[in-house]
Amino acid sequence: MTSTSDQERVWELHTTSEFSSLDLDTTMATMPDEPEVVHVPTARGARGRASVRHFYRRWFVGHAAADFAIEPLTRTTGGTRLVDEMLVSFTHDVEVPWILPGVPPTGRRVEIPLRAAVLGRTGLLPAETMARLPVVADQHGTLTDGPFNQPAGDPFNQPAGEQRRG
Repeated sequence: MTSTSDQERVWELHTTSEFSSLDLDTTMATMPDEPEVVHVPTARGARGRASVRHFYRRWFVGHAAADFAIEPLTRTTGGTRLVDEMLVSFTHDVEVPWILPGVPPTGRRVEIPLRAAVLGRTGLLPAETMARLPVVADQHGTLTDGPFNQPAGDPFNQPAGEQRRG
């Protein structure tokens, strides 16, 4: 069983390699031979070393704005689990497919609360699940109420109780 301090150390190395040093090999070194990643907000993920490596290369490592920052909010640990709640912020000046898939750069400031649930054993992170807080309300709010205001005809941008007629 991994001690909390070992688990936290590995998780910190994982996220630093993923978002700061942009080191895919070190990111992958924090995981065992059969890792699994589930990214709830975009309904994407991967299982197995080759697939997870491809997933990280395609969606995460090197796919963040230069001013990307993570502000820790809470951390809960117990046994082999670690749950981090954090505020991710950045200027949307590049495409960020892991959090705003299909949204072209807007140049606007973005702040999105996230939750990462991590399962660890023997100093490695076999499974990682990332979810927004709350998943549906935040995703919708970020795209419609936040800096990505949709056109008035967008059915998701209608006042409560109104329906789009067409």
